[in-house]
Amino acid sequence: MARAGLTAHRVTVAAADLADEVGFEAVSLAALARGLGVKDASLYSHVGGLKDLRTRVTVLALAELADLLSDAVAGLAGKDALRAFATTYRRYALDHPGRYTAMQQELDPATASDSAAPRHGELVRAVLRGYGLADPDQTDAARLVLSMVYGFLGLEAMGGFSHHPRDLETSFVRSVDAVDLALRSWATIAS
Repeated sequence: MARAGLTAHRVTVAAADLADEVGFEAVSLAALARGLGVKDASLYSHVGGLKDLRTRVTVLALAELADLLSDAVAGLAGKDALRAFATTYRRYALDHPGRYTAMQQELDPATASDSAAPRHGELVRAVLRGYGLADPDQTDAARLVLSMVYGFLGLEAMGGFSHHPRDLETSFVRSVDAVDLALRSWATIAS
C-alpha cells in the first residue's frame, strides 16, 4: 500500500532534488527512500525501478527548462531573445546540475515525443525566426546555438575554464554576442 502523500510526482521531484545535491548518477532508490522516510519497496508503488525514476527526472527537467525558456523569450526577438534563451539555459544548468545532467540522457522515441523535448527545438527555432532564418539554414543555426550553449556549460561544469581569471559570466555573454553576430550575417556566410 502506498504511503499517504507519496505520489509519482512527489517521488520524481524528490529524486530531481537529490540529483541536484549528489549528482544524477549517484541517485539510487535506497538514497531516495531514506530521504523520503520510506522503505525502498514503497517506491515501487510509484515508479518502476531506477531506470523509470531516471527517465521521470529527465522528463521533469525538460519540462521545467522548457517552461523557463518559454517565459524568458516571450515577446523578444533577435539578440534579446538569443540572450534570454542562452542565459536561462545556463542559469538552469548552474542552479540544477543534477537535473541538467539528467537532460543529457537519451529517451526512447515514444517518451521523447511525449516529453517537453520537442518544445526545446521549437523554442530555439522561434529565437532563430527573429533572424529571418528558414530551413535548412535554421537547422544549421540551431545546431550552432545549442553547440555553443552545451559546449560552454560542459566545459564550465568540468572546470575547464578554472585556469584563467577571466570572469565566466563575461565570457558567456561575449560568446552569445559572437553567435548573434554570426546569425545576423548568416546570409553572407551561408553556402
